[in-house]
Amino acid sequence: MTTPTEVHIAGVPWPTYKVLALVVGALVFLAVAVVTASAAPAVLSGTAAAVAVWVGQALFRSSDA
Repeated sequence: MTTPTEVHIAGVPWPTYKVLALVVGALVFLAVAVVTASAAPAVLSGTAAAVAVWVGQALFRSSDA
């Protein structure tokens, strides 16, 4: 059973903060890739943004419980 804070992806429940982190990472990756036209900064920036959102939201949600 899933809670309202979960999203089903391929039949697997994912917490919404993880999906949000992946979306933010992809958007940052695309923005930096367009601006710099270089893969290395785009990948590193997108990864940093995704990790920051993922860990930040995980810590925030664990302190609520």
